[in-house]
Amino acid sequence: MRYLAITLALLAGTLLQAGAYNDHRGHNLDSLERAVAPWTPDAVDAAAEEELVKLNLAYRELMLGYEVINGEKAVFYARKALSISRRKGWAEATGDAARHIGQYFYAQEQYDSAMVWFQESLACVEKMAAGATSPTHPEGYAELDVDDSRSSLYGAIGNLYNMMGDIPAAMDYYGKAGEIFDRHGWNESNSVLYYNIGETWVDEKDYAKALTAYGKSLDYARTSGDSLLVANALKGLGGLYLDRGKTWKALRCLQEADKYYSLHDDQEFRFRMENLDFMSQVLRAQKKALMAWLAVLGALVILAGAMAVILRRLNRIRKEQAEAAAVIDETLEDLRSAPLGKSPALTERERQVLALIAGGKTNVQIAETLFLSPETIKWYRKKLLAKFDVPSSAALVSKAKDLGLV
Repeated sequence: MRYLAITLALLAGTLLQAGAYNDHRGHNLDSLERAVAPWTPDAVDAAAEEELVKLNLAYRELMLGYEVINGEKAVFYARKALSISRRKGWAEATGDAARHIGQYFYAQEQYDSAMVWFQESLACVEKMAAGATSPTHPEGYAELDVDDSRSSLYGAIGNLYNMMGDIPAAMDYYGKAGEIFDRHGWNESNSVLYYNIGETWVDEKDYAKALTAYGKSLDYARTSGDSLLVANALKGLGGLYLDRGKTWKALRCLQEADKYYSLHDDQEFRFRMENLDFMSQVLRAQKKALMAWLAVLGALVILAGAMAVILRRLNRIRKEQAEAAAVIDETLEDLRSAPLGKSPALTERERQVLALIAGGKTNVQIAETLFLSPETIKWYRKKLLAKFDVPSSAALVSKAKDLGLV
């Protein structure tokens, strides 16, 4: 756009065609093409320098006009402009046309050809920096204009190396562009530059460098005060956190980015849609993670329940084993000290069980009272029946009363 503005300003004169020139500013491209059509090679060779300046500018105007709608025509007129500017040694005009041809080959993914043209354009910019002049700039070029063109080409060449897979070379040229942006305080340009660097490092899976680049992009954007650039940088960070599985950080960045995008409904629609897509991915990832955690929690609850049952069962087994051991000990003691009289010798536990039987308690009730298992109480009941030589619990209670034991 900077070159287009310069071209339009310089076309305030009249374009010579066969000795006469009409002002074609504001006319369509067809009109301008008709204006340059009479300029044959012989006519160009015979033209005065003033005529060549205006003709060169007209060719570049056509180059710019066709750049978007017809790339081949744009290259055709760029070469026409070069046929004049190269011969005359006009560095700016040559660099301008060479850069546009390079952009055409870049769009066609013919990167080797694009590199040749970009390097020629950069060489022209260096001539401008060294003091080259032209009819449109007889006193040379301001440092600001030179740096503007130079940084643009550094970025373009960096992109070329990036597409060709030479990341170190790409970063070298990106760094050169960044130095110029810093020198002139072009924070907006630096924000865009570091956003693109962040995208590159994401593609390379170097997330630490990507995080640093996006952070710089955000810092430059905030310094510039451009809310759209802030939104883009936040979107980059959000996408990075999403890739790394840090969904809550991603969501915070993406939500903040959307607030800024909402201030620019008529701009960067594609970027906002990408931001919304990232937010959808984050929410899906969080939902998936939540379901996974719920599944794990459910499994843990089931496992905890199963473990509780197992532990209760183990405790019961250990308790029953201890009770059985105690009963065996008591039985052995009974056998060793069994009396010959009518009143059988009872252990303390047997006396407790007998008393509760006499009280009309069931096996389960006795077990709960004595903190024993029902099976153990059943065993004690059978043992008492055997000791008293009676057939039933009623007879047991009756005989125990006769003996004064209850």
